[in-house]
Amino acid sequence: QVQLVESGGGSVQAGGSLRLSCAASGGAFSRYSMGWFRQAPGKEREFVAAINWSGGNTDYADSVKGRFTISRDNDNNTGYLQMNYLKPEDTAVYYCAADGYMLLLGGRPNYWGQGTQVTVSS
Repeated sequence: QVQLVESGGGSVQAGGSLRLSCAASGGAFSRYSMGWFRQAPGKEREFVAAINWSGGNTDYADSVKGRFTISRDNDNNTGYLQMNYLKPEDTAVYYCAADGYMLLLGGRPNYWGQGTQVTVSS
């Protein structure tokens, strides 16, 4: 069973950048696909991006395509979400998740981090 801890959230002005990290422990991280989700106040949690175990396949929500990049470092059991050209509507709690790739795309992974706040001001 894998445990996930996010870091790197914070406050930034519109147009700025942040990089989120997801540190994994307790399991074979390289065996899992991983993804990022977010939840804004008053809204349901939504899919942001996913990457398969090898890093060779990625998917993104339409709202972040071209601005966000998901990546992973299996040697260091860490996943990343590079967020560029941030917009106020990107403000949310961002969650790291791990499981099978289709479970991630379906929004139903079994392993979740605790979340990290990202706030983008206009």
